[in-house]
Amino acid sequence: MGSFSIWHWLIVLVIVMLVFGTKKIGSMGSDLGKAVKGFKDGVKGDEETEAGKTSTAKSDDKATIDVDAKEKTKS
Repeated sequence: MGSFSIWHWLIVLVIVMLVFGTKKIGSMGSDLGKAVKGFKDGVKGDEETEAGKTSTAKSDDKATIDVDAKEKTKS
């Protein structure tokens, strides 16, 4: 009952993919990546403020883009 072999992990992976589906797992992975990136940017912004720089100059470089969303139709 010690460590798990590669076959145990493969079986667990297959079960997780059957339960959640690959599309849901992919979206969870991208959401997690965005959250980590946002956290890193937040920490970097705090470090810049402590160093005497303002973080507002960094936020002025990014522009907000407004878009219209279209509904997806099932055919």
